[in-house]
Amino acid sequence: MENRNHPLIAVIGRVLIATLFLVSGFGKLAAPAGTIGYIASAGLPVPTLGYAIALFVEIVLPIMLVLGYKTRLTAAILAVFSVVTALVFHLQLSDQNQSIHFFKNIVVAGGLLQIVAFGGGLLSLDSRRKRSAR
Repeated sequence: MENRNHPLIAVIGRVLIATLFLVSGFGKLAAPAGTIGYIASAGLPVPTLGYAIALFVEIVLPIMLVLGYKTRLTAAILAVFSVVTALVFHLQLSDQNQSIHFFKNIVVAGGLLQIVAFGGGLLSLDSRRKRSAR
């Protein structure tokens, strides 16, 4: 079944998934001390480095995802980040709030794996690069 809206739907999907990361990333950027403290409280080594990595993953990679640049790799990294974050920070499933965050991260990883499988679509920089390489 052919659907001419697939390229637009792919862009909308990328934007919606990226929004979650961008909001979180800019929240971390606005409150570095609290974020670094939270990372430290999880027992992770070098919380400042973890903070810098989180900023990169939650701000730079979602922008790449929206643009459709290196889409599959970007989505794969974001999916791994989502699962690791769920396991490290939200594994207290008896706490309803943590349980919601855990399963949200798992579901987001599932959506990102769909992007890994199918790519960014026609309206992506990846697609444009492929067309210009021909």
